[in-house]
Amino acid sequence: MAPYFTKITDLTFDDAVQHITQLLKDHGFGIITEIDVTQTLKNKIDVDFRPYRILGACNPSFAHKALLLDNKAGIMMPCNVIVQQLTDGKVEITIINPEAAAASINNKALSDFSCKVTEDIRRVYSKI
Repeated sequence: MAPYFTKITDLTFDDAVQHITQLLKDHGFGIITEIDVTQTLKNKIDVDFRPYRILGACNPSFAHKALLLDNKAGIMMPCNVIVQQLTDGKVEITIINPEAAAASINNKALSDFSCKVTEDIRRVYSKI
């Protein structure tokens, strides 16, 4: 089972961030964290790095259900999404596979539920 889904897009970096944010919103996920890795590396260690952003996506209903199934489910939240500009100028969007993340917790009910979350993530992925 793949740990993530990844796709190259013809969008610019900023447009890709906006596009994936809207796709996630359309499927009930909000962005609750956003890490600008480029800016963080510049501020913390004075390194120039290509555009790279980590978005923490969360569907509150899914999060609540997962936490009811296993109180350790928070370790795999939020669902991380990476938007990065590759060295050739292309932009790549990568989304965590919730089913793969849940498999590490070893809770059958949570694993079964994660299949539903993965279905929604796959729908988002198909529209990139």
